[in-house]
Amino acid sequence: MQSLLLALLLLPVCSPGGASNLHEDLTLLRTDLALRLYRSVAAAGNQTNLVLSPAGAFIPLELLQFGARGNTGRQLAQALGYTVHDPKVREWLQTVYAVLPSTNPGAKLELACTLYVQTGTPLAPCFVEQVSRWANSSLELANFREPNSTAMLANGWGPRQTAGDEPVGSAWERGGGAESAQLVLVSTVSFQSAWRHQFSSDTQLLPFTCAQGLTLEVPMMYQMAEVNFGQFQDPAGHQVGVLELPYLGNVASLLLVLPRDRDTPLSHIEPHLTASLLHAWTASLKRARMEVFLPRFRIQNHFDLKNILYSWGVIDLFDPLRANLKGISGQDGFYVSEAIHKAKIEVSEEGTKASAATALLLLKRSRIPIFKADRPFIFFLREPNTGIREPSLRKDTGQKQLR
Repeated sequence: MQSLLLALLLLPVCSPGGASNLHEDLTLLRTDLALRLYRSVAAAGNQTNLVLSPAGAFIPLELLQFGARGNTGRQLAQALGYTVHDPKVREWLQTVYAVLPSTNPGAKLELACTLYVQTGTPLAPCFVEQVSRWANSSLELANFREPNSTAMLANGWGPRQTAGDEPVGSAWERGGGAESAQLVLVSTVSFQSAWRHQFSSDTQLLPFTCAQGLTLEVPMMYQMAEVNFGQFQDPAGHQVGVLELPYLGNVASLLLVLPRDRDTPLSHIEPHLTASLLHAWTASLKRARMEVFLPRFRIQNHFDLKNILYSWGVIDLFDPLRANLKGISGQDGFYVSEAIHKAKIEVSEEGTKASAATALLLLKRSRIPIFKADRPFIFFLREPNTGIREPSLRKDTGQKQLR
């Protein structure tokens, strides 16, 4: 079984004219930080069906900055490159998160963060207030000394579920498990939507060439529509095609980046992706009528962020002897025992149900340009009202992930 590595990223894009330098700097910073997160996860290897959202990963870290002090706070600020203690940064982030979660007819985008706290742990009123105001975040009590009875486990975050390279239970037990846990952070992201222009019902099994060269048959959707399209070149000279497909109600649009040369691996393009390059590409798209072929898939995943944060220099946060989170409880000995992240995305003809297949589309001859995502590609979800962009990256594919 070939693996599918998909990164679901929630990114703010540069604001249109009139935005301050601070806003532009922060959007570029967080976009580059999101790309760094993807590369960190990808470098760990052995990942299948991986979906991640940088926004979902960053919100808990931003929240912890309200309670972190001393070296713990400095490590968090250095890893993120910004601090919520800066009033201008805090105001900008609150504006970006204000529309999440959002629900429109045919579309749903949810992002939330829950901090599970050991029952009986004192909490600073100021911290509780800050949590309640931050990006659909909440505090919930949990009895980690009786893990089978905690709300965290009841909501599907049990220690036996897989998270990244190892079961959550392994990290739970290695860190002292139920007896030593004080605080568990769980962030979730979910996106589902119908297209503004639905794909044809003639979905069919077509070849998809994986990164390893293996060819599989996958359910391939089809439509002919007016789209935004452009052809660009990365700093290394690799040619790519970029296509944008809108979702119903303009809640989001899907941007796809596909190497023009079938022999160019996506891995050759990934290292050159930057916030500035992505913004330049999406800002230069032109309207065009095209035939579009796109695989249908639904993927969800959750994983442990601890190893990644360790590699970013966030070390004290998880150490019961060194963590300084006095802003949360006013006491020593408070630390983060787990950092778990979950994300989900679904892409289909209507956002719901597939239909019968036919090979007739392969026989059509037309002078209309074709965009055929039949090999590894990158895609982005863009939320137009706030300029939030949610990029995703497909490196390979397998029949388990495509339905």
